[in-house]
Amino acid sequence: MIGRKEELERLEELYRSDKFEFLIMYGRRRIGKTTILQEFAGKRKSIFFSAQEKNDALNLADFSEVVQRHFEADYMTPFADWKTALAYVGRRADAERTVLIIDEFPFMAAANPSIKSIFQHQIDHEWKDRNILLVLCGSSVSFMVNEVMGYKSPLYGRITGSMEILPFDYLESAEFFPDYSAEDKLIAYGILGGVPRYLNAFDPGRSIRENIEREVLANGAFLYDEPQTLLRMELREPMVYNSILEAVSNGCNRIIDISNRIHEEMSKCSKYMLTLQSIRLLEKRVPCGEPAVSKRGIYEITDNFYKFWYRHVFTNQSYYGMLGTAGACEEIMQGLNDYMGPVFETICLQYLTRAARAGKLPFVPYQLGKWWGTNPRLRRQDDVDVLALDKTGTKAIFCECKFRNRPTPMETYDDLLAATEVFPDVKEKYLIFISKSGYTAPVERRAKEEGAWLLTLQDLFEI
Repeated sequence: MIGRKEELERLEELYRSDKFEFLIMYGRRRIGKTTILQEFAGKRKSIFFSAQEKNDALNLADFSEVVQRHFEADYMTPFADWKTALAYVGRRADAERTVLIIDEFPFMAAANPSIKSIFQHQIDHEWKDRNILLVLCGSSVSFMVNEVMGYKSPLYGRITGSMEILPFDYLESAEFFPDYSAEDKLIAYGILGGVPRYLNAFDPGRSIRENIEREVLANGAFLYDEPQTLLRMELREPMVYNSILEAVSNGCNRIIDISNRIHEEMSKCSKYMLTLQSIRLLEKRVPCGEPAVSKRGIYEITDNFYKFWYRHVFTNQSYYGMLGTAGACEEIMQGLNDYMGPVFETICLQYLTRAARAGKLPFVPYQLGKWWGTNPRLRRQDDVDVLALDKTGTKAIFCECKFRNRPTPMETYDDLLAATEVFPDVKEKYLIFISKSGYTAPVERRAKEEGAWLLTLQDLFEI
């Protein structure tokens, strides 16, 4: 199993506890929650039940069979109700640790809205003093956060831990493609993001080009209409959500620009965008160093595959149909560096985060992210691809990220140096450049003289 060591260790800690533990696990679909739980459950005697989208009586019957076969090695008859079923688990829990994992809990709750209260009653009256580890898992992030863990939930106050399963970063994702070059590992992450199911869709024995043609553009391939499929599963009115995601993927990142692009009122756009944020497909970003309420906030698609798919496949579906998969793939490959530009900035931010944890930066950043705004010296808009500020605001790392087919020139060095002047309170300034194609000789000489860091793609994999 690739990655997930911290998540599995956390589950092990809860298992080793000698008291009742109740963990809520959640995360968007395809992120690998079930795989983690199966890996954990496979190493010990556990009750693993996966709820399905069917009526309450059928889910109860399935649960009854799983539980009875666990304790009795045989199935007799369904329990009369959930209260009886859970009471049975409580009675059978003895000195040996009893692990009960319920996957896709939202399906169970949709069929029986009182199920949370039934669990609450069981925990309060029996399970809290039993040697039980209970795990409820769900893909509906908003439901798990608000309806299960929220203040108004019957289960509020009983939960002893929560775990959101997040996508892999670029370094973890690279493990899916051990024989790729550093550049191709980053491109694969740029296209697929850190979702394990998407990463597994590419054949590591084929090139990026072949995988795009076969696994993304070919009608019937898993990734061909995956974003559309998930939106239909998660949301009503996918048409509006599609329009918003297409607009953002093509550079409209302020709410007024999105509203104008899709011809919808800003108030309506705002409501739909909040929903996309709740399911972890969209996020609002503000310039590094500014408060979350900054009016200069912009919206970005969080998932690289959605970003790639809406920019290329969704926008050009009819055109690609006429071009054919080979022609469409060729056009995508020609524009890959432009697409990878913003993605590479995120990769570099992830690198600096890892470097900070490893103690390899001049200081531990208090704030880390992209910065944009007005440069008064240049009298124009300016930006820093990745800015890191210490807690006092007197130390900063300025990082420039270039995913281009030519060495980084002196002009880029000068531009980053000019951007540092926007921060007069910063006394210690560190320059870092990360370039796909290396640097010109004058840049290398100047960086050596002035102490700037010049990193290559390979350096990103040597933390």
